[in-house]
Amino acid sequence: MARKLRIGIIGTGGIAHAHMKAYKTFDDVEIVGGADIVPGKARAFLDKWELPDARAYESAEEMIKELEMDGVTVCTYNTQHAGPTVMALNAGLHVQCEKPMSFTLQEGVEMVRAAKKNNRILTIGFQPRYSPLRQHVDRIIQSGAIGKVYYVQSGGGRRTGIPGSTFVQADKAGFGCLGDIGCYSIDECMHAIGYPKPLTVSAVATDYFGKNPKYWRGADTFDVDDFSVAFVRCEGGVTFVFRQAWAMHSDSLGDTLWLGTEGGIKILNGPQYINTPNRVRLFRDLEGSHTDSLIEPIYDFDAYNGAYSKDIFAMKVRDFCDAIRDGRPAPIPGEEILYNQAICDGIYRSSKLGKEVDIVIPEI
Repeated sequence: MARKLRIGIIGTGGIAHAHMKAYKTFDDVEIVGGADIVPGKARAFLDKWELPDARAYESAEEMIKELEMDGVTVCTYNTQHAGPTVMALNAGLHVQCEKPMSFTLQEGVEMVRAAKKNNRILTIGFQPRYSPLRQHVDRIIQSGAIGKVYYVQSGGGRRTGIPGSTFVQADKAGFGCLGDIGCYSIDECMHAIGYPKPLTVSAVATDYFGKNPKYWRGADTFDVDDFSVAFVRCEGGVTFVFRQAWAMHSDSLGDTLWLGTEGGIKILNGPQYINTPNRVRLFRDLEGSHTDSLIEPIYDFDAYNGAYSKDIFAMKVRDFCDAIRDGRPAPIPGEEILYNQAICDGIYRSSKLGKEVDIVIPEI
């Protein structure tokens, strides 16, 4: 058997457990260390997952210097994604970083530059890319079936769903709803059309629910956004309208939609949990008639168990490992997600300044 991949985990809080759950199912991967700035937290994390031989650190820098590793997974607070990522890349390690990529655009630029300079993988944790239904929608759009896409809008949102802990602390999360689930919506909408370069953003973000004790128990410490809306102009004449919410008096902010010159695709978002699509429809004109086709989810099937769905989070982690082992490019490359980060950064700045802002992405 080939040598096992040696992986370390930086940041051993909530999302790190999802990564560890996936890693523990891989026979060709060994978790050799964990690092967390909270004393004792990394050791407790490794012990919980029955890894007595893995080493615990209170500093990512110390772990990177002392341990022989092939790569690391960065699961720190959003505002602390960039530092350990750049450090690991400069040490010659491959990196899987949780979403959002970073807090500021400049941090994202520094991460991509480090990956390029050191010829290492930098992949960002957008597991919805592995959804079979989403991949099917992407293929239809990218095939040219709906022509030139000129308008995109995000949908979904939560009726109620403000998370707790560090998600609502600006010094740690940076963004609120925008960084938690909004970046997923941006990736769903923009990846399907090849991530056109964003040019300007006009946005509004609010915190009416998070700061109201009637709706949120931690209102006195809530200091991020719980709702945001934006108008984004992109290269190629593409308009993107973004909407996302942690809480609102509605079952949905509407449907996710791509309009093209030859057709359109709509994901009808309803009152299901978070953003689970109810159904997807393809609109086209065929032989002089308007058509409306249902796109069914695609599931794996076997004769004994029937239809079943795969764990897309585990697929994301597996793809990172396979890319390292096979010498492939990053599965979800930082260079691409930099445009996602640019939009998030633009929404944040525009909402703070109360005006439209330009998006200027430095050369990599």
